[in-house]
Amino acid sequence: MPAYLPARAKRGSGTHVDYELDRVKKLARILDHYMVDPLIGLVLPGAGDIIGSMLGMYTVTLAFKRKVSPVIIARMLLNLALDALLGIVPLLGDIVDLGFKANMKNVELLSERTTGKASAKDWAFVVGAALLFFGTIGLAIFGIVTLVRAIA
Repeated sequence: MPAYLPARAKRGSGTHVDYELDRVKKLARILDHYMVDPLIGLVLPGAGDIIGSMLGMYTVTLAFKRKVSPVIIARMLLNLALDALLGIVPLLGDIVDLGFKANMKNVELLSERTTGKASAKDWAFVVGAALLFFGTIGLAIFGIVTLVRAIA
């Protein structure tokens, strides 16, 4: 068994090991607790925040796969959007990013997941959150392109 996978529980012990959730927790811990997300944003202003958000989408993808309530997924997307939006501001955004810890918040949401049938209002909220997230990323890309053109 590879070293990065936790040991399996003994057969019949009643303990189930969730490898996907363990991977998501490990990624969030690396990004937030070991400050990799803010450091990427500091080293690569704008682009680093996009990279951090894309890495954070792994947790959201797992939530979709597990059919987590759309409201929870919307909250997860909003956490990533806010993290990216705040991170775009050079230096100050990276300082805020140290305390916000969007990935850890998303892991908590996934761990406390709720399932159920979503209403039209839930789906509208999810679509709005997704548009906000991708709009934020698009705005960051636009800002980077504009900055590069102004410098060149």
